[in-house]
Amino acid sequence: MPLPSLPIKRPFPLFLLCCSTLVPAAAHAQGQGPEEAEAIEAMENQISRIQEQQLELQKDLMAMRRELAQHRAHLHLAHTATANESVTHDHPSSGHGPAGSRQLARTIGKPAPGPASHPHLYPGEVPTPTIGEDTPTYAAVVRHRDEDMVNRVADNNVGPHPRETAGAQAAGALGDHGVFHVGPVTVILGGFFDTSAVLENRHIASGTFNYWTAMPFPRSANYHENSFEGSPRYSRFSLMARANIDSHTTVSGFVETDFGAGAETTNPYESNAYVPRLRQAYLSYDDTQDGNHLLVGQAWSLLTPGRVGIVARQESLPETIESSMLAGQTWTRQWQARFVHDMLHHRLWLGLSIENPATIYDTTGFDNDNGSVALPNGGTATIGANGTGLTEFTTIYSDEIAPDVIGKVAWDPAWGHYEAEGIVRFPHDRVFANGTGHNNTAIAGGGGASAVLPVIPHRVEIHLSGLAGVGVGRYGSVLLPDVTLNAQGKPKPLPDAQATAGIVAHPNQRIDVYGYYGMQRSGRSYFSSGGSAYGYGNPMSSNAGCEVEMSPLACTASIRSVQEFTVGAWWRFLQGRYGTVEVGTQLAYSRLQTWKGIGGAPSTSVSQIFFDFRYLPFQ
Repeated sequence: MPLPSLPIKRPFPLFLLCCSTLVPAAAHAQGQGPEEAEAIEAMENQISRIQEQQLELQKDLMAMRRELAQHRAHLHLAHTATANESVTHDHPSSGHGPAGSRQLARTIGKPAPGPASHPHLYPGEVPTPTIGEDTPTYAAVVRHRDEDMVNRVADNNVGPHPRETAGAQAAGALGDHGVFHVGPVTVILGGFFDTSAVLENRHIASGTFNYWTAMPFPRSANYHENSFEGSPRYSRFSLMARANIDSHTTVSGFVETDFGAGAETTNPYESNAYVPRLRQAYLSYDDTQDGNHLLVGQAWSLLTPGRVGIVARQESLPETIESSMLAGQTWTRQWQARFVHDMLHHRLWLGLSIENPATIYDTTGFDNDNGSVALPNGGTATIGANGTGLTEFTTIYSDEIAPDVIGKVAWDPAWGHYEAEGIVRFPHDRVFANGTGHNNTAIAGGGGASAVLPVIPHRVEIHLSGLAGVGVGRYGSVLLPDVTLNAQGKPKPLPDAQATAGIVAHPNQRIDVYGYYGMQRSGRSYFSSGGSAYGYGNPMSSNAGCEVEMSPLACTASIRSVQEFTVGAWWRFLQGRYGTVEVGTQLAYSRLQTWKGIGGAPSTSVSQIFFDFRYLPFQ
């Protein structure tokens, strides 16, 4: 709903001017005493303040009119660029159409005319008003955002996230209600208050964040115990500051946080004092006329599948309640410097990003002392070091020589969204043996693709994504290892494949239903020396103790694959000017399989039911 307009009545300043002139004159003429003079002086001061406020309102109105003029010029350029296209766009029957079609289907001060009266507009889009025709509203001033505008111009029948949905919130979608103006800068609030819980038939102690690599085997008592845990720690808050440089160029900053981190003092017995964590924090520069977009900071990796173009906060993420999303989902949130160029009227997108590397090493069979790994030939391989200063001192930070390099191409025809991407990585360590040391660098990487298929536009979507290569395990939700070490201590990238498939339906504006399958698999690399087994998935490693409760035998259990099947739904049972209140539930089943070793190839599984209540005040 648009915020109330601020009408400016021209006779009002004239009335104030007359009052400020006549009242002192009348008082002088009547010869009032001291008390009456003080009262008149107070009245004059009050009138003066009102006049100052009126001047400020007039200044605000002029600023709003200038901004509207810039938006009109911007939309005119976009409409001119697409005037020769003969693409037919279906009018969405639900509330899940192109960005802003639900929130912005209003003109400034009067009902929105249909496409017939404005043939150059797409269904649901509204014309920019002529300056001076109507009184502008705050909603009209902020309705134009670059990421929404380019999505409407290149409508692919998928469109940006419906902002109330869980997938939108996972990507950091912004709201429409919490909008403020600080001079020429628009400040937009987003986020939600969340309380979620999970009931599962294994005790994993990770809450609603699935940590699949910690799934217990029958050897552990946790395998035989049910577990219930609830928490509001994934409540999320975001803020965006955005300003127009000119009619087609903007600069913005975005920050997002929740309470998903645990400090050393965090415990579930007394205060449940989970601490704030940084989810996203970046600045971006967008030129929609030349099609250039720059993003620097911590954001979703360029490898993360998207819904439309290559646009921040339009990542294609599962609607699930579990905060780890889905086994096999490709993603990270990390530092990056990304450049994107779009062409063909915002339909073809090319992106290149350098991103923060963080290699996950497997050192099964080795003696690993905080990143210093003893080799069977007597040497030592250094793969990382414990954090210090402001980093986490119990975490090993891997040695890295260069950032990960990621490229992506995205295509938005009239139906569907399609992507292809590739990555190159450089795992790096140092080996000291026989009195000399030397550095080692391996080349790793892979490629993938994703698609969003609008089976029934804005009602039913099929989501597909996948990534395969060597040394890319960290980009999957399961967090399988990227590399192990060979006999000489050099990094040995491990094969990895991750994929998801899902269907999301919006039967009406208040209900979302989804079902997903996700999978991540890892290959193996190993060697044996002196009767000992080293490396990942070594068939000489012992799995003999995995399936016997409290067994004293070893349980190496190198993970071969993790699969997840899940279904769920969200119901927005309250919606209005006060925001949105929704409830969700999800059923999930995950199964873990291991590489065969001495004693077999044990497996384990977990069944879960999730619950969630969420209040989105800005949606």
